[in-house]
Amino acid sequence: MNHEPVPQVYVVDDDVSVREALSSLIRSAGLTVKTFASASESLRGLEKEQPGCLVLDIQLPDINGFELQQRLATDHIQIPIIFLTGHGDIPMSVRAIKAGAVEFLTKPFDDEYLLETIRTAIARGGKREGSGGRAFELNDASDYQTSTISRTVPDQAEIVMSSLRKPGRTANADSEIIGQSPVWRQIMKQIEMVAPTDATVLILGETGTGKELIARELHRRSRRKDKPLVRVNCASIPKELYESEFFGHARGAFTSAIRDRIGRFEAAAGGTLFLDEIGEIPLELQGKLLRVLQEKCYERVGEDKTRRADVRIVVATNRDLKREVAAGRFREDLYYRLNVFPINVAPLRERKEDIALLATHFVELAVKELECAPPRLTRAGVEALQNHDWPGNVRELRNVIERAAIFAQGGALEFDLQITGSDPIPFEPADREGLEQEFLTEAEMRRRERENLFAVLRKTGWKIKGVDGAAELLGVKPTTLISRIEKMGLKRSLLKEDVGDLCT
Repeated sequence: MNHEPVPQVYVVDDDVSVREALSSLIRSAGLTVKTFASASESLRGLEKEQPGCLVLDIQLPDINGFELQQRLATDHIQIPIIFLTGHGDIPMSVRAIKAGAVEFLTKPFDDEYLLETIRTAIARGGKREGSGGRAFELNDASDYQTSTISRTVPDQAEIVMSSLRKPGRTANADSEIIGQSPVWRQIMKQIEMVAPTDATVLILGETGTGKELIARELHRRSRRKDKPLVRVNCASIPKELYESEFFGHARGAFTSAIRDRIGRFEAAAGGTLFLDEIGEIPLELQGKLLRVLQEKCYERVGEDKTRRADVRIVVATNRDLKREVAAGRFREDLYYRLNVFPINVAPLRERKEDIALLATHFVELAVKELECAPPRLTRAGVEALQNHDWPGNVRELRNVIERAAIFAQGGALEFDLQITGSDPIPFEPADREGLEQEFLTEAEMRRRERENLFAVLRKTGWKIKGVDGAAELLGVKPTTLISRIEKMGLKRSLLKEDVGDLCT
């Protein structure tokens, strides 16, 4: 069987610690990676092979990242590029995106977001023509649409987010939202109501529930959709850099301020500023954020000029902000300023009706991104997923699906999950009139197990293996099922009424 190789990522950075960290992170996602300390080293590698994605630092010892990008373009080598730098500013990000980069990330970066960006870049990249060709054809535009590339880049471009959009969503052709459960439909109604306004939205929910997707959907449906959506991970910003990150700084404001730098509020001008993990902002800095939200103006660090903040604010947290206020860790006045329109994102265990839909979607993504044989998602598999508690929510579900898809090798998906459902299915007595019966004897349990197994065998025409076989319907391995049939003495010639007698 001819399988495509695992996608490869090139990392080019002159900092050995960064190369090692990125290599470990990317390998943990099931991808292969090669690292290079300079642009010239990577060019020698590109003469021999073509990676699916290039993670590229700007400041390199020989030629910088932009020059390498231009050289690749001149040679008609169209590799999806993700710029990753600790020296980023808005003009630099505009230049990168206009030149065709998929993303421009500043350090410190969010691991999960970087991996998601890499996966998307590889999926956008397509395949080379022939084994030795250098042309790198992009997939059809209907496969993946990137707002920062498909639209004209504004003067103040986004720093962190590309707003990647994929088709085939349930609520809307352009939506990333997947779900049909009542609780999810209620969330969609809230989004429809508040998105066209400029009201501040507070997204509450556990880790992995999809808070960032809600923020993207709010921006997509807003009147600001053609302007930047800037995401800020408040948990990853060092305490001493909060003011500079949010408001920017003037040249000479502090020792390392060698040039003017605009902040995230200015980067998001006219668009949406998404403050993720808002509960992580230090208490002593919350007052400065409150002032900007109230007065809609700010000053760069080291500058007296007052600038207007024309942004729509969306924030998210997995913390209980009311409890944080009571504990003195979050300002009450800031909480009320943010809590204009709260949206509570339900954990996956509270919307299990969506699991089958999500699982199907993640299987399709796994096949496309991992280039593995399409596996089968069986009814027994879906039931196993629905019986799990999902403490990691949708993010955990996706990881489980990807791992199972790799092991399935085109067969039925099998999930090694401990059943931890908090709402066990109540026992219903067979004789509903005899409600005093609260238990079954061992003999009765064996009889029912035989009757159930015999019913499945009759339903499948005694087909044990394969699609729609008895083993797949029951969610067990064929060898296990054959062993049970032999142990119970079941035979095709038995009549239904004779099965119960086998236990006597």
